Amino acid sequence: MSTYDVKIWSIQEHKGKDRKTGKAKSTYRLRWVVAGKVFSDRFQTKALAESFRAKLVTAQREGIAFDEASGLSEPMARERNTRSWYDHAVAFVDMKWPRAAGKQRMSIAEALSNVTVALLAATRGAPPERDIRRALYAWTFNKARRDAGPPPEDLAPTVQWLARNTVNLNDLEDAALVRKALDALSLRLDGRQAAATTIARKRAVFYGALRYAVELRLLAAHPMDHVQWVTPKSDDEIDRRSVVNPAQALKLLTVVADRHPRLVALFALLYYAALRPAEALHLRIEDCELPEEGWGMLRLSGSTQHVGQGWGDDSTAVREDRELKHRAKAAVRPVPAAPQLVRALRWHIAAHGNALGGRLFVTQGYGSGPVSKETYSRVWRAARKAGLTLAQQRTPLAKRPYDLRHAAVSLWLNEGVPATQVAEWAGHSVHVLLKVYAKCIEGQDEAARRRIENALNRIDDEAA
Repeated sequence: MSTYDVKIWSIQEHKGKDRKTGKAKSTYRLRWVVAGKVFSDRFQTKALAESFRAKLVTAQREGIAFDEASGLSEPMARERNTRSWYDHAVAFVDMKWPRAAGKQRMSIAEALSNVTVALLAATRGAPPERDIRRALYAWTFNKARRDAGPPPEDLAPTVQWLARNTVNLNDLEDAALVRKALDALSLRLDGRQAAATTIARKRAVFYGALRYAVELRLLAAHPMDHVQWVTPKSDDEIDRRSVVNPAQALKLLTVVADRHPRLVALFALLYYAALRPAEALHLRIEDCELPEEGWGMLRLSGSTQHVGQGWGDDSTAVREDRELKHRAKAAVRPVPAAPQLVRALRWHIAAHGNALGGRLFVTQGYGSGPVSKETYSRVWRAARKAGLTLAQQRTPLAKRPYDLRHAAVSLWLNEGVPATQVAEWAGHSVHVLLKVYAKCIEGQDEAARRRIENALNRIDDEAA
């Protein structure tokens, strides 16, 4: 907190004796009040006391705010700031942790681990880089594990060394150091450049950590605002080669139905209703309206995210239920269910029922836990191998279960469903929808040329 409520008193001389020599010696005390709180400092000479008082008076006259915690003008408080990058990064994690989902917590820890390696103040006695990254990711930047107790024995020496050997936060006002950190987060562990989306995500975490320092008035301005470092452009568009056509999708679903019938309705949800895998795993029987004939309706209310153990709110769980992506906690997204999907879901419920609590897709033989990502990914890889030709397997075609969602959205757009309606069903904004699926919308350029040609022909006919 800062304030302009400042009163500065006169310097007081205190006469005494030197403890070693016994000779008379004076010290000089300065007292001042900031927002009603009294601060004081003692100086060995009057000149030092007058110099310090002059700085306070000058800041007061120039209308500079004072920090209530230290009692100093904000520039002086920042000069005295000795918080290390390590301590600040830990504070940033603790601030973000309560409101962050498990995957976001992992993302923050990964980005800060990458950056911290570039912000070491010393190399003498440094542990191997792989040990530094492991200690940071597995303990330092995981609040739940830090709160549970001291680091494990194999990580403790590395953690202790890191706590003493990162740069001070003030050092990040050096543009060269900031650029070094940005360069570090743009590389993979093998030294090659990371994907553009990965770099952008990690840069956003680093930017947020420094913005938090500005918010706390530990830095006068955001250091990255003065660094001309360009983030590689991200190609968010879906690769058209990954999108299956209806015949290919049906063939793959048929393979799953023959080999792993318990999961065919899960993949059908991704293709016929464009659900995200996490939304399909969260689906419960009460969310489904499934008539005997015609279209049904799904009312999505959440998603089941796969997170590593120790990153969710339940430190022992590897999955957690969250709200819909980019939606409020109580939000519900209605999605129509095509007749093919209705039949698949009705069959699944009749053949396999649902778990306690209504969840439709659970691990066989292990109660009501949702199907793991490893399980449905393994099933999909096997189905792709059996359902596609060798040439198709070498392409990105339906490489991931998530590509079924891309195929569904692409189909809707190509069949002329308005983008606003597709965005609502798929849980996108219209802007993101058109940006991501631009390459998958076929026939639009030809239709546009026909409309332009017809308009020009009408003008020619009227002129004739």
